[in-house]
Amino acid sequence: MSNKFLDKAYDLETPEATLKHYNQWAASYDAEIAENGYATPGRIADALAQVQSDLREPILDFGCGTGLSGLALRRQGFEIIDGMEPSDEMLSQARSKEAYRSLIRIDVTDSAPIPNGSYRLITGCGVLGTGAAPPSVFDLILHALPRGGLFVFSYNDHTLSDPDYTQKVNEWLDCSAARLLFREHGDHLPGIGLKSTVYVIEKI
Repeated sequence: MSNKFLDKAYDLETPEATLKHYNQWAASYDAEIAENGYATPGRIADALAQVQSDLREPILDFGCGTGLSGLALRRQGFEIIDGMEPSDEMLSQARSKEAYRSLIRIDVTDSAPIPNGSYRLITGCGVLGTGAAPPSVFDLILHALPRGGLFVFSYNDHTLSDPDYTQKVNEWLDCSAARLLFREHGDHLPGIGLKSTVYVIEKI
């Protein structure tokens, strides 16, 4: 299978271009990234399980895409997962997996799509990064979390090479507004030699 969508995913420059790309990719997304050994959803679910013992506490899967991250959380034993995603076509694919309690379409221009304090656990699998959500979305998510809330997310190698993303994490850690509970670099898409770092951040 030609990576006609994957090889363009990291060069998208506007929210509108990103939304169009993922709407077009939705039908073949799972097959294309499975062919490349997509590992990050399972790694995020495992990282959350290491710090969260209550498997019935609701989780928000922000930028849930086709629902592969929701399935990974289910496999880890988590029972209540809600998804948020801007792409209608991706949401359609996620809905078919029946991994979510609810799925919510969000507007990419909405500066506060998550009601403050509505979730203590938020995951973001491959959401923040070049060709995807900008660094400001990190602030959006952390502001929505209550104190003691956890954000479990990934930065792929493209994103790790962009200081705007890593600096955003450090801003929260350096001023003691959050603390790092977990960080691990490992496989992301081994089929194209791409790795990612999975983080667990606790809001203080």
